[in-house]
Amino acid sequence: QVQLAESGGGLVQAGGSLRLSCAASRSASGINAMGWYRQAPGKQRELVASIISSGNAIYAESVKGRFTISRDNAMNTVYLQMNSLKPEDTAIYYCNVDVLYNPFLMEYEYDRWGQGTQVTVSS
Repeated sequence: QVQLAESGGGLVQAGGSLRLSCAASRSASGINAMGWYRQAPGKQRELVASIISSGNAIYAESVKGRFTISRDNAMNTVYLQMNSLKPEDTAIYYCNVDVLYNPFLMEYEYDRWGQGTQVTVSS
C-alpha cells in the first residue's frame, strides 16, 4: 500500500503558526482529493480542509481565514498552513487521500490515512 508521510506538527503558543506536510509516494497517481482531519481527545475526527486536483478547496468553519490548504500535484504532497492558532486547535492531525493508483500493485487504493501528527497550542 502507498504510505502517507506527515510532518510539521509540534508545540506552539496561541497566535503562532505551524505548517503541516503530507507526501504520498511519487509513484502513485490519480489522486483526487487530499485533505486534513483532526481528532481532539474525547472528540470525533473532523474535517479541517480538503483540496482536489484542480485546486478547489473547502474548510471547516472553525478554521476559515486562519488555515490554508495547498497541494503540489507533481510531488503528491498536500500542505496545511495554520496561522493564528488557538488552544482549541490542539489535536492529532491526519492526512487523507480519497483515491490513488498504486502502479506496483496495479490497483486503486481508497481512503488512505497518514499516521497522524500532534499539534499542541498552549494558551
